[in-house]
Amino acid sequence: MTETTNVLAFRQPSAVDDPLTDIVRAGARDLLARAIEIEVGAFLASTANLTLPDGRARLVRHGHGPVREIATGIGPVEVARPKVRDRGASGPGDRLRFSSAILPLWARRTKSLDALIPVLYLRGISTGDRAGPGVWTAPRWI
Repeated sequence: MTETTNVLAFRQPSAVDDPLTDIVRAGARDLLARAIEIEVGAFLASTANLTLPDGRARLVRHGHGPVREIATGIGPVEVARPKVRDRGASGPGDRLRFSSAILPLWARRTKSLDALIPVLYLRGISTGDRAGPGVWTAPRWI
């Protein structure tokens, strides 16, 4: 006996039906990548006077780190952090490292989103309660 089932694909949170949102995310990704590339370039320019005994630059670009998602107000944005290699370090304490002020190693969401989550929680929006602005309601699990 052949049994047919109707399986419906649910819309995934990461899937966007709006082409405008896709354009905004792509623009945010490109803008962030350009800003970080400029930051790396400025770091390498500031350390250009550091050379190895054979005359080569001590600090050089060394590809990108793994791609990771950063949670933003427009949804997740994938970012790859550029890496800088120190060719003249004699030990771990002597190594010069590039750390981005725009995209720290530990960042997984934007600061604006970090500030927004507690506010939404205190107003009951994260639990789905619709008591109104400024009225705190206990989460459903309390």
